[in-house]
Amino acid sequence: MAKTRERSSDTAAAILDIAERLVQRRGFNGFSYADIAAEMGMTKASLHYHFVGKADLGERLIARYTDRFDTALVDIDAGGGSAADKLRAYCAIYREVLVAGRMCLCGMLAADYDTLPEPMRDAVVTFFDRNQAWLVALLEGGQLDRSLTFGGTPAAAAREIVAALEGAILVSRPYGSTDVLDAVVDRLLEEFAGS
Repeated sequence: MAKTRERSSDTAAAILDIAERLVQRRGFNGFSYADIAAEMGMTKASLHYHFVGKADLGERLIARYTDRFDTALVDIDAGGGSAADKLRAYCAIYREVLVAGRMCLCGMLAADYDTLPEPMRDAVVTFFDRNQAWLVALLEGGQLDRSLTFGGTPAAAAREIVAALEGAILVSRPYGSTDVLDAVVDRLLEEFAGS
């Protein structure tokens, strides 16, 4: 019984890996269960054993992605350094995704927002809210240690950072390089960290 659960868990993880890659390259509406089934070498009916429907799959994708992003933020905090150093590390997450030939999962889902089921919409908003909350704390810390400066409120500055990075990664995509994203990151760091 334990082996069966382990195989089932491994299969579910493989399905999520494929679905995540497809969403990050095509968007949520740009793939179907048939695409995943073909890559997995299984029937669409077998996919339904693991994920009742595409909305269920989408919710699990967002939860897993958000957990991984949260872990990356915890690692940034644990790495120490100034708030400016942490902002650089935060920006590097976006660059890593782009270098891998992908887009931010929740950024791609935000583009499909109007067509997503309500629970997925809520999860996308939660992802961005959690990122912005982390950035608000970072910005407040940066004001205290004087490594970050900005006008307006930390909440407004956090929204600006997320919007700039999400937009830059999207605009970088058709160029097939990190040049646009790198320029935006340089501008953000100059604006907020004076570097």
